[in-house]
Amino acid sequence: MKNVAVIGAGTMGNGIAHTFAQFDYKVQLIDLHQASLDKGIATITKNLDRMVAKETITEADKQRTLKNITTFTNLEEGVEYAGLVVEAATENVDLKLKIFRDLDKFCPDDTILASNTSSISITQIASVTSRPEMVIGMHFMNPVPIMKLVEIIKGYSTSQETFKTVEALSKKLNKVPVEVNDYPGFVANRILMPMINEAIETLYNGVAGVKEIDTVMKLGMAHPMGPLALADFIGLDICLSILKVMYEGFKNPKYAPCPLLVNMVMAGKLGAKSGEGFYDYSQNRKAEDVSKMFSK
Repeated sequence: MKNVAVIGAGTMGNGIAHTFAQFDYKVQLIDLHQASLDKGIATITKNLDRMVAKETITEADKQRTLKNITTFTNLEEGVEYAGLVVEAATENVDLKLKIFRDLDKFCPDDTILASNTSSISITQIASVTSRPEMVIGMHFMNPVPIMKLVEIIKGYSTSQETFKTVEALSKKLNKVPVEVNDYPGFVANRILMPMINEAIETLYNGVAGVKEIDTVMKLGMAHPMGPLALADFIGLDICLSILKVMYEGFKNPKYAPCPLLVNMVMAGKLGAKSGEGFYDYSQNRKAEDVSKMFSK
């Protein structure tokens, strides 16, 4: 399995493409928009340049990684020879179902179809394909080239052969795969998102300010960053989407998004990517500082 197609050139998609390419897989990076592909390649190049500057890779490694990536705006062409597809599109269930219907139609019969979804049911995604036993979740963490964890989510019909193949593949990427069953939020977000939501509730109820809440969690609980800074880094729209999936899945009020989070997303305050969230990023790209904290 040396040909890997990655669907979506955004933050997660370009990180996944970077990681596979760095480990000498031939990567077909696919996005509907050429501008997104150009931006994705620019991000990969910038991140590789940082690695060269830190002397963790050589200039030759960087050039080899970039040569391993080919971009496509046509899905059918991009997945023609893929042994594995990793979908990293927007966290929208209707969009993902459409993509997997198309992948099932265009991919070779032996292609494993994986989703990087952070919360949406793998069983539901698999149900729209004719190969549910070959559909699986590969939930990478952001930033993908740095973070070691991969949650591997088995849908109801995912075969043990598919799981073992993806588990072994993850190890070849120098990641630590963890087996997870298919329930809303999986493990990472089932624990993380209620914590972030509770931090937002704490702010909403006037218990303490943004920096004070984050300071308590960093210095009191030894977290590398506070939950509100982390929410900004993830994207408040993503946090809201995940909480909605968990609330719909469990019907438990503890997963109901805080009204402050809902209002901020409606107002377009999405965190670092929009320039403002719980912190102001207009003058200082603190997201850059946040990402560096992961590499220490």
